[in-house]
Amino acid sequence: MRVQDSSKTLFKREVSNTPGRAHLLTLEESGGGIIGCSTLYHLTKLGCSNVVLLEKDQLTAGTTWHTAGLIWRLRPSDTDIQILNHTRHLLNDVLEKETGVHPGWINNGGLFIANSKERLNEYKRLMTIGKAFGIESHVLSPSETKKLYPLMNVTDLYGTLYSPGDGTVDPAGFCTSLVRGATKSGAKVILKCPVTGIDVSENEFGTKTINAVHTENGTVKTNCVVNCTGVWAPYIGQMAGVKVPLIAMKHAYIVTDKIDGIQNMPNARDHDLSVYLRLQGDALSVGGYESNPIFWEQVEKNFAFGLFELDWDVFGTHLEKSMHRLPALEQTGIKSTVCGPESFTPDHKPLLGEDPKIRGFYHGCGFNSLGMNAGGGCGRELARWVVHGRPELDMYGYDIRRFSEKLTDNKKWIKERSHESYVKNYSIVYPHDEPLASRNMRKDAFFDELLNEGCVYQERLGFERPGWFSSDGPAPVKEYDYYGSYGTPEHKDYVYAKRLNEDYSFLFPKHHAVIGQECIGCRKNVAVFNMSYFGKFILSGPDSQKAVNWIFSNNLEKPPGSTVYTCMLNKSGKTEADLTVTSITSDANTVFESKGIIILKHL
Repeated sequence: MRVQDSSKTLFKREVSNTPGRAHLLTLEESGGGIIGCSTLYHLTKLGCSNVVLLEKDQLTAGTTWHTAGLIWRLRPSDTDIQILNHTRHLLNDVLEKETGVHPGWINNGGLFIANSKERLNEYKRLMTIGKAFGIESHVLSPSETKKLYPLMNVTDLYGTLYSPGDGTVDPAGFCTSLVRGATKSGAKVILKCPVTGIDVSENEFGTKTINAVHTENGTVKTNCVVNCTGVWAPYIGQMAGVKVPLIAMKHAYIVTDKIDGIQNMPNARDHDLSVYLRLQGDALSVGGYESNPIFWEQVEKNFAFGLFELDWDVFGTHLEKSMHRLPALEQTGIKSTVCGPESFTPDHKPLLGEDPKIRGFYHGCGFNSLGMNAGGGCGRELARWVVHGRPELDMYGYDIRRFSEKLTDNKKWIKERSHESYVKNYSIVYPHDEPLASRNMRKDAFFDELLNEGCVYQERLGFERPGWFSSDGPAPVKEYDYYGSYGTPEHKDYVYAKRLNEDYSFLFPKHHAVIGQECIGCRKNVAVFNMSYFGKFILSGPDSQKAVNWIFSNNLEKPPGSTVYTCMLNKSGKTEADLTVTSITSDANTVFESKGIIILKHL
């Protein structure tokens, strides 16, 4: 109720009026969540004042209001680190000074717990990457960990990674400070304003564009919409004819009674046990990622500040594991339970950027329970995307276009991949890993023949592509078994999974020598590469040579039949993609005259 009351007081002047026209609308069907508020704020920082946030209910409704609010920054990806770092920068250095509103930031530090040597090595790598971005962190021994966190059981630890700059944030405070900053610069927030439809036009070339957004309070003319509606994003996408590949799950944590001696302790993540311990005053919030999350199959459109009944059969595993790590929990009562909706995606990354089918329709959803942590940085990059046409960071891993259109409306693929990504969220990210969910979806004519020859397949955009060949016989990918959850029998003696597991290493994998022999064979002999799954484009016309000379970095003044490996550059002169370009001439099988260019996009 506190969240709702503060929102009404601050924004009630905007409830009943919709502007007739806006340069951009940020849609928050889920409740003025963190990504919508952050995008609005950062748009005003780029000079946009005629921007509007439409909210079905009140700020933070849906998911944001009940989030755990953990803030941490060490990740294996430099893009992730910069995004998380910006969120922390807003909380620690910017928002209160700028707006006078405390964002609810508490700098109590963070602790990553290693139960194995391999996990500790991963933490050492994270520490090294973090140093490049100015993030302080320290690898601690079990005894040093015990000194820092006296209540923790360290008998089975290899060590921990301590990041003193991490902390927690209050969702209401964060959103309120962002919106205060945005409205000071001219942005508008309209509450109690459900969206009912989106107008899309199509020109003679088949290009679709956003024209207007209809609400219960009126129509707003606009050419730009950002869909920041969380688990409700597919509903908004449907209004514009867009598929949004995410799924809703019931994600939970519990809040304990008072624990003596817990005050001022850092937040802790035990990745190997798949649990987290988040400081909440003199108590803890305890949650994690289980193997059998509950799907919210039919998302209720009018859901706002509600919660679900906690399923103890599902959540019980987190209690057992957290009691092992913090024995004091065995004698501690439970004050409350929180089980609310969260959106999850097939690769556990957010969905950002302009939709490939409709100009002006941007995605800002699917945050996989990372919205509070990534919201500040993602809002900044999304605002840059809208204003400048592209983000400043390398956001390929977040870009909605990373998914094939043949997959984004496949419910089986979305559900299976999202489940596997959820289950493996705390797993070590190995360089040679492959998904087990929703495989064998796009196969070519050589698939069975190569499989029988020992081909170990990899998956890219749904395509099964040859990875390497084993002399130990076929390793077929089986139907997804949900890791034994939901009554699905878990596969036994799964050869393909075993081959993957054998290569889980940051050193040379087990099959490195086999792959090396294949490379030498290609160099010394003749090899055939199946590139059926590559994207292919033909560029033709009187200025095609001039165009490729400008777009690509390599020298493409080559005779027909020549193939050049090159980079494609964007308008800033930065690398957009690496491609193979082949010069060809017209014949009876081509649709152009004179010279043409075949562009092969690597996946």
